[in-house]
Amino acid sequence: MTNTLIQVKELNSYYGASHILRNINFEVNVGETIGLMGRNGMGKSTLLKSIMGIVTPRSGDVHIKGQRTNDLAIFEVAQKGIAYVPEGRGIFGNLSVVENLQMAARAGTNGQRDWTYDRVLETFPRLKERLGHGGQQLSGGEQQMLTIGRALMTNPDVLILDEATEGLAPLIAREIWRICSVIKESGISSIIVDKNWKHVTKITDRNVILVKGEVVFEGSSQSLQSKPEILTQHLGV
Repeated sequence: MTNTLIQVKELNSYYGASHILRNINFEVNVGETIGLMGRNGMGKSTLLKSIMGIVTPRSGDVHIKGQRTNDLAIFEVAQKGIAYVPEGRGIFGNLSVVENLQMAARAGTNGQRDWTYDRVLETFPRLKERLGHGGQQLSGGEQQMLTIGRALMTNPDVLILDEATEGLAPLIAREIWRICSVIKESGISSIIVDKNWKHVTKITDRNVILVKGEVVFEGSSQSLQSKPEILTQHLGV
């Protein structure tokens, strides 16, 4: 059994003639939480979409649990235990909170059902108060909680979280970070994209910074925190 869940090798992805990702090497191991960082437009979301099959790479390979997935449909990638929380959240506005959660419920790739409906509601008490509300009736923070909760209902091996707290009030953002810590403690691997590097590095084991579609830093949270010049140059902090 390999310890590597996701492995990206020499990946090049384009939007039309625009070369977005340049020879990216990236991996996620069992139980590992990765911070994916960089300024806007540096290729973070494109890397996530290339892993999910939303963007088809021009060259290079994506492997999930040792199997090349470049040619798989998006739903087939998801069935391999990858749950994706996109930047736009993607909830079903015409379905209630209960329906959004229950429609996603299934066992994981090893038959695990650790994340049940009851456990999700215990983790997201705010959702428990709004079970009958439609998705469109929720605040932005509540929608983000619902999207993460729905992803957990699939009992994933890896949770991909794009712009975890973008546009959320500080109190709600703090709740999202708490939930990320709970997910980490549960043993699920994660890729987290967020602009708040201080919060990201409190949770992550390892961090990758992209600049113009290339990896310019990869290292532990402690290593990144000890290099203010990297933070200033590539994250503008």
